[in-house]
Amino acid sequence: MRVAIVENTRITHHGQVGVALHEAAARIDLFKPWQDGRLPTVGDHDALVVFGGEQSALDDARHPYLPALAALMRQTAETGRAVLGICLGAQLLARGFGAENRLGVAPEFGWCDVALTEAAAADPVLRALPAEFPIFQWHSDSFTLPEGSVHLAHSAQAASQCFRIGRATYGMQFHFEANRAMVRDWNREFPDLTEAMQPGWHAAHDGLAATRGVQADAAGLAIARAWVALV
Repeated sequence: MRVAIVENTRITHHGQVGVALHEAAARIDLFKPWQDGRLPTVGDHDALVVFGGEQSALDDARHPYLPALAALMRQTAETGRAVLGICLGAQLLARGFGAENRLGVAPEFGWCDVALTEAAAADPVLRALPAEFPIFQWHSDSFTLPEGSVHLAHSAQAASQCFRIGRATYGMQFHFEANRAMVRDWNREFPDLTEAMQPGWHAAHDGLAATRGVQADAAGLAIARAWVALV
């Protein structure tokens, strides 16, 4: 299994997705277009993963590779290969399939509750999860669902939390890859940003990590393993 991973920012953790890929002995090719503009070629890999970043999905002026990345995600999905977009990656996947990106309308941060739709009961990635579970969020933007997609999850703040297109193309607004170790590292790397997103976050973090973080880790790893199994 050969997988292309696109990173959109300087500090990118693969987290639970990395765990599941390494368990499957995947060969990983890394791309950092924010640095050099380079993207994978359609057909060179069995799967494509696009992680998050601080930019919006419409930030073409500062990141001119974004339209090409959105198109690449759609083109890869249309070949039947597995595609996974997380946070910004999900927003770009939605853009690639003609949906609307909505900026600044749905801020969420921390371990937030996500609820599954009825369609998720038959979905190969989400069907084993509870109807509602905590998972890590860090975003302000949202998007409409692409035409023809299957709506799989929602939250109080953002209706579009997860969708599937075809067999194995998924857009997930929530950071299911973010295990507790990742969150701790984000706290260290971005102390002011994380506190600004949720005042009191650093004081509350340890207690939340020991409860909601444990549940989120289990859900995130289950999602990662189930998606990798589709590749």
